[in-house]
Amino acid sequence: MTLKRQLLIASLLMLLIPWAGLQFVLELDDALRQQAREQLSLQAERLADAVGDALIGRAPVTDDQPAIYVEPLNRALNLDGYPDDWPNYEEGEPFQPWQTSTSPTPDAPALSWQAAADGRHLYLLIRIANREPALYDPGNTDAPHDRLQLWLQPGDDALGAPTARQSWLIRATAPGQFYALTGKDFETQDYRVTGSWQSTRNGWQVELQMPAPPTGSRLGFGAFWADGGEHSLSTPQDPMPVLVQPDAALERQLETRLNPGQNVWVREPAGWITAQQTLAARKPTPEFDQLSPLQVAEQISLNALRALVRFYQPDPAPAGQAMHRLDLEAAEGLVRYDDGSIWLRTTEPVFGGRALVLEQSLDQLLTLSGSTLGSVIARSTLIIIGLTLVLLGYASWLSWRITRLQRAVSGSVDEDGRITGTLPAARTNDELGQLQQHFSQMVERLHGYNRYLESFSRRLSHELKTPVAVVRSSLENLSHSSSETERQQYLERASGATDRLRQILNGMSEAARLEQSFDHADKERFDLAEVASQATAAYQALAPGYRIEYAGPEQGCAMTGSPELMVQLLDKLVDNARDFTPEQGLIRVELEPRADTLCLAVFNEGSSLPNTAGTDIFDPFVSLREGREEGHLGQGLLIVRLIADFHGARVEAANGAESSIDGVRFSVIIPTAHS
Repeated sequence: MTLKRQLLIASLLMLLIPWAGLQFVLELDDALRQQAREQLSLQAERLADAVGDALIGRAPVTDDQPAIYVEPLNRALNLDGYPDDWPNYEEGEPFQPWQTSTSPTPDAPALSWQAAADGRHLYLLIRIANREPALYDPGNTDAPHDRLQLWLQPGDDALGAPTARQSWLIRATAPGQFYALTGKDFETQDYRVTGSWQSTRNGWQVELQMPAPPTGSRLGFGAFWADGGEHSLSTPQDPMPVLVQPDAALERQLETRLNPGQNVWVREPAGWITAQQTLAARKPTPEFDQLSPLQVAEQISLNALRALVRFYQPDPAPAGQAMHRLDLEAAEGLVRYDDGSIWLRTTEPVFGGRALVLEQSLDQLLTLSGSTLGSVIARSTLIIIGLTLVLLGYASWLSWRITRLQRAVSGSVDEDGRITGTLPAARTNDELGQLQQHFSQMVERLHGYNRYLESFSRRLSHELKTPVAVVRSSLENLSHSSSETERQQYLERASGATDRLRQILNGMSEAARLEQSFDHADKERFDLAEVASQATAAYQALAPGYRIEYAGPEQGCAMTGSPELMVQLLDKLVDNARDFTPEQGLIRVELEPRADTLCLAVFNEGSSLPNTAGTDIFDPFVSLREGREEGHLGQGLLIVRLIADFHGARVEAANGAESSIDGVRFSVIIPTAHS
């Protein structure tokens, strides 16, 4: 196994800690949620039984009954005709519990109202929109004017008999306070029903107060215009809306039965809320500046845990804010409010078609599950310590291996930079073992390169010794010659020797220039088949004394490299083949595409490679021309090897046969990665 995989596996072991902790918390949260759902359902059953007992004898409010919802108050209202002291006024118009009746057209007068009660009085705020008021003129009582009329049907008396219906008339001579009129012809002021009349931006509104009616009473009102039109919530002949208001006694009874972090509603069949109670969590979140650093870390961990738990929880159903009416589209399971809070909800039927809705805050459950984070951290700490010791031991072992390799590399080279030894064989197959193998190969190659440099200097000295000696002897004999013929002979010998020196230097500089040109050579995509076939045709035209042929595809052998250098490689191979091929002999340029390589070869007849063990014919100054070494420096095949190395290829030379013709084949094997 490679070192990278070992370290990867060792690092992945650390992921078991948060994964195990998360799985534990998720399982705990799921178990707590299941348990809370069961307990919540049992608690809702008990509360539904208690609520049903308290509501026996009270008629439910169904969908076919008109109703006016009465908001509970804990203080008296200021009767000034403005709604600034009404509930939810600070939160803006969308939060105010306006109840409205439909208008025939958008521009027709619209009627909306609010109702509230403080236990002693019933308050009404009635708003008329899209209507300029026509006030009452005391000097002309018959003149048409706008007015309001109220009807009240109190609940049954103690004996169960229906009580008489009452009615009042409200008309104003100017904005300000008023008293309602009652009696048969509305000629008597009722000082118990009073209020204030004020103009608004597009109409007028009335704020009034009257004695709180008994439970189960019905109230209706209507607006009558000076032009004879009207907009009535009801008429004396129609069933009037029932007054629906929260039951304070029932809410106090529910409060004693709730647990921290719970909400409860009692809902009429028509959706009206007749009881609502909330019990906040016992441990409110402290202020941030009051937390210690440890508590801050605990809160951050708990918040992250809550986020992860919520991510894996089922998607909650949306639940609208309950003001007067409660929507039960999401009657069971998880629900989410607009403020982002998530609650566990259950619903139980109550006597008379009513429903009891009980909710438990999931934040409270998450707080309970978050308290178990301490045990998770304790377990995680033990696992982290154990894994840390394992990783430290593993790192120490790696460090010892690296130090041993460093000492072995340092011991293989002396102070003068000479290679004095070899590295021991690697006993492992990971990255460090492969690195040790590469170091061993590098040391062997450097050692061979040193031997090559030493042999190169000897070969160069041998090549230069003869022409230098010829030049020296010719110059010495030239000074002692007495005839023009002898001097000419010595000058020709010196000139030939200098030509030999020039060939040696040119051959060396050609190889050096070729290596330098590799740094500036541009590789391009070209077809090796076209290059080889065209070059072979040119060789035949230049050397008609030989049979130079091409064997291979005419195209379709694409590779990446330098076509000029590949032509130079073919030139050297064909020139070398001509030196060993008799007149009219065969020289064949072959190109064969294989599965993972391209094989470019040059075959020539009439010669064979001798068995020269330890001699590389692709090294400089190596020539196998028996009796014909003069003028041949052995640089051609060196250039072939350099060009092959530049293209990522390798060169081979072997004896072979073509159609019963013996000869030698030089092959250049180009890998697929470069083709």
